[in-house]
Amino acid sequence: MSTQTTAADIQVHRVQVVNRNEEYQCREDKTLLVGMERRGAHAIDIGCRGGGCGVCKIRVLQGEYERKRMSRAHISEAEESSGYALACRIFPRSEMVIESDHYEPATRQSK
Repeated sequence: MSTQTTAADIQVHRVQVVNRNEEYQCREDKTLLVGMERRGAHAIDIGCRGGGCGVCKIRVLQGEYERKRMSRAHISEAEESSGYALACRIFPRSEMVIESDHYEPATRQSK
């Protein structure tokens, strides 16, 4: 006997982006980035959508989430412990409060 998840079983959570003064609803089977795009919000910058560029780097201030693997090139272990994540790699499990705009492009320093 298999169990199937129906649309009625999927919870929707509010995501508040404090530094952009925006909020949107995100289904728990969608990443924060996809959920934002589907609602037509513009609270998180969009890059590659797959975790490779780091443009959607956020900091989770409150809330529970599940995450997919994230590149250490963009999220160090210390940053992860401090709540940083890539919006394209996390799924909400409760209402969330986040900050966006934490992407900092690598800069070359000449000696």
